[in-house]
Amino acid sequence: MKSMASTSDKILDIAQSLIVAGGYNGFSYADIADAIGIRKASIHHHFPTKAELVSVLVDRYTRQAAAGLQSLREQAASPADQLQFYIDYWRSCIENAAQPFCVCAMLAGEMQMLPDEVASRVRAHFRNLAAWLTSVLEAGVEQGLFRLDRPEQQAQMLMASVHGAMLSARALGDPGLFIAVVGPEVAKLRVVTP
Repeated sequence: MKSMASTSDKILDIAQSLIVAGGYNGFSYADIADAIGIRKASIHHHFPTKAELVSVLVDRYTRQAAAGLQSLREQAASPADQLQFYIDYWRSCIENAAQPFCVCAMLAGEMQMLPDEVASRVRAHFRNLAAWLTSVLEAGVEQGLFRLDRPEQQAQMLMASVHGAMLSARALGDPGLFIAVVGPEVAKLRVVTP
């Protein structure tokens, strides 16, 4: 049974890297089979359809992201620290590829072409992320660290800035662009103490 889980994980890992490199329509089961050295039939055994494979992948990614955000909440001393750790995580992704690019950001760019079961999971991921950012911003306002009127709206703007900056930095091959875009957005939130 352990080898089945291991094979499934390998399939998911390769699928994730292929989606990050070329999107949902940028890979096939043949690409995965070649990368792992198994037959396509083995992939179909674990994931009968591509939509099912990518749905499981997005579910896994969403669980990992939720665990990471929960860890930030538990480890970071303040909402400002949580926000900074979140930004730094994606900055490291862009600067040195220490972390994989956001698979849901890549899939979101293809929303109109995604099967419904995949698209609904990508939307859920972004709703969860927006809820976490909103909670961080609300806690920051309560603690006098941030100043803003509408945390939910600001969370959406911040999320769009982070993901847009990731895509721009990647497209232009300029890692510094990420902080050039996101830094001022975060600075606007902070309360300046005399």
